[in-house]
Amino acid sequence: MTNTGRPAAPPMTNPRADRVKEVARLAGRPARLRQGRFLAEGPQSVREALALHSARHAAGEPEVIEELFITEECLDRHAELGLFEGQPAPRLVTEEVLAAMSSTVTPQGVIAVCSFVDVPLEAMLASEPRLVAVMVEVRDPGNAGTILRAADSAGADAVVLTSSSVDLYNPKAVRSTVGSLFHLPVVIGADLELVLTSLRERGIAVLAADGHGDVDLDVLQEGSARRRLAPATDVDSPAGEAQLEAPTAWLFGNEAQGLPDAVLKGADHRVAVPIYGRAESLNVGTAATVCLYASARAQRLS
Repeated sequence: MTNTGRPAAPPMTNPRADRVKEVARLAGRPARLRQGRFLAEGPQSVREALALHSARHAAGEPEVIEELFITEECLDRHAELGLFEGQPAPRLVTEEVLAAMSSTVTPQGVIAVCSFVDVPLEAMLASEPRLVAVMVEVRDPGNAGTILRAADSAGADAVVLTSSSVDLYNPKAVRSTVGSLFHLPVVIGADLELVLTSLRERGIAVLAADGHGDVDLDVLQEGSARRRLAPATDVDSPAGEAQLEAPTAWLFGNEAQGLPDAVLKGADHRVAVPIYGRAESLNVGTAATVCLYASARAQRLS
């Protein structure tokens, strides 16, 4: 690669080449698990993967991107995708080759083959997180991506997916994170009982987002405001009341069934997001966004 980020090798032109087929297989879970690799597609997702790759390269840590395939048109439009420090040289491919590699109907011109980026539960907890999103049996890739993006946007410290949740390296899930997968620690395939026990051992409150919860999120926000604005001796907070400003892990459940009864009983509090209009319920991604931002605001103002 020259100092302009332009590949010197000619483009790959055969959509039936073995290497093209090998990359395409990573759209399937068996190949991903066997190789410990997954695909990031599109300029935004690849750009964030490159940024993490570059940061790890500079720190002498395991890198992220193993191969980068890009069309000439995409590289002309997004020249920065060839200029990150320590990145692998991009390999030019034709539109036909990229389409054969991609799992999407309309590929966005660039695909990166990445190493898994998830972290062990203990490593995440060792960083002393204050705000964590836990997905319990969230099986829709789009919803999983939305919750991860919400956690990223709210400044959460980590995201956990239980063993019964969707494979976050599923191409649709990766796309739906729009690069947030590369921004914060993610624990995958975690045992829920171990997660809950470990969180409590570290003094992290466990709040279950539940449409039929016995605690209203508005009430919790009002309590947080009272504690912030009034002297401690003047604040009349019920014993055991959930405090949004404290270290918190939010549990978000399955799209259709919600959280299992056993999980709800094991949470410190069941919290309902109030609905002021006539909608029956909130999508799990929307509910997660509201809850995470409520905690994030309380923590930042405390």
